[in-house]
Amino acid sequence: MFEVASATYASKREHYADLCEQARGMLAGEPDLIANAANFAALVFHSLPDFNWAGFYLYDGTELVVGPFQGKPACIRIAIGRGVCGTAAQTRQTQLVRDVHEFAGHIACDAASNSEIVVPLVRKDGSLLGVWDVDSPKVARFDEDDRAGMEALCAIFMEAVNGAAR
Repeated sequence: MFEVASATYASKREHYADLCEQARGMLAGEPDLIANAANFAALVFHSLPDFNWAGFYLYDGTELVVGPFQGKPACIRIAIGRGVCGTAAQTRQTQLVRDVHEFAGHIACDAASNSEIVVPLVRKDGSLLGVWDVDSPKVARFDEDDRAGMEALCAIFMEAVNGAAR
């Protein structure tokens, strides 16, 4: 049985380092994308404070479609290039949005969301798997430590995906 570790951390970076270890252990040896995505979303959502949504949008070849997540029901489909998620998918760059109300074209799936971070998920062959999306009700919840931490977590997730594709 896997249990989310609860601890007190000296820094956000230390917290992310521990979370990366937990994610690596949880994903080890499991080839199923949906099972891994569901557990990954639960791990992150329940380990870090001030989130109201954390999950995946998976690319179906045309658009992003909601995948495993934690939080309230979400938008089901997002066009590439639209909103924060679509922008991350199109540019293949992490989007760190301190105030979603200042992001032109933001899609308000949950009116309670005020800040967001979205990491594109790109396979080894360069194809888009989708995006990892986290929302917070707090303005300016995410910073450069979160960017580095979320990108590190997503790299671990993609290692598991790429390993399963062998």
